Amino acid sequence: MHSGFSNSLLPRNRIILKKILNDNYASYYDRHTSLHDSDYENFMSQEIESGLCQVLPENHNSSLRWSVIRRHLVGEGSHRRVSTLIKLQTQQLLSCSCELILIERLPSGVFADPFELQSLAQRGVYDDIAVFGDTNLELPSFLSNRSAVEIHLQVDLNTLLQPTDISIELPLHARYQPLNESGYSIVEFSAPDTLLRCRMKEELENSNCLFKLINDDANLYDAALVWRIPSGKMAHSHLVSIVTFLTAFLSTLVVMVTSLHYFNSRVSKDLKQS
Repeated sequence: MHSGFSNSLLPRNRIILKKILNDNYASYYDRHTSLHDSDYENFMSQEIESGLCQVLPENHNSSLRWSVIRRHLVGEGSHRRVSTLIKLQTQQLLSCSCELILIERLPSGVFADPFELQSLAQRGVYDDIAVFGDTNLELPSFLSNRSAVEIHLQVDLNTLLQPTDISIELPLHARYQPLNESGYSIVEFSAPDTLLRCRMKEELENSNCLFKLINDDANLYDAALVWRIPSGKMAHSHLVSIVTFLTAFLSTLVVMVTSLHYFNSRVSKDLKQS
């Protein structure tokens, strides 16, 4: 299996999964070479603890309210988008600037195109975006490893005194699926991790903090997001092999006949000229 992990977009030095955020936080991929849920969840609970934030007031957990109110797949076929709608609200004015960070852990059956994500970042759709993990776009699902996408959005909490909807869409592509007699492979997405990174507007030492947002809507985690990806059937494999062979043979024959015809025409033309 391909197991190389790299930052495909080389974003600025604040990415949690790969880069070192600051002296207090080590990145996930500094410690691990592959994405496993147990390792990742241990990392999140140990390195990014809610409540250890000196930038926001002590009661920031109660002053910040958020929930994921809708999450669904957009589009048809093998190229779709995961749409996440987040509602965010603050209860008081805060003298800091923040960015919302969403981490989407992808199952092995799908991948994010790093060039497509780079285009989104260049157009300013997101403040930062990076994909980590197996970015070999040609590998089928049973030969690929999992990957993760980290998205950054700048938010001004002082404009969120009223509940505000924030929409995030992530373009994804299906990998080639193993044969399945049902004609479909089921790819299931877990809920994304959402964090808030804040810093004082005045540049002060140790003025940054990072904490995980606690979702007010527990029902999100009860409803799985499922993508049914078409796959081949074993019963059709013999017919597909025959059709593929005949197509390749006829294409080769057409190329050979065309080449011979062109060669003969060229020779005949040269003889007439001489």
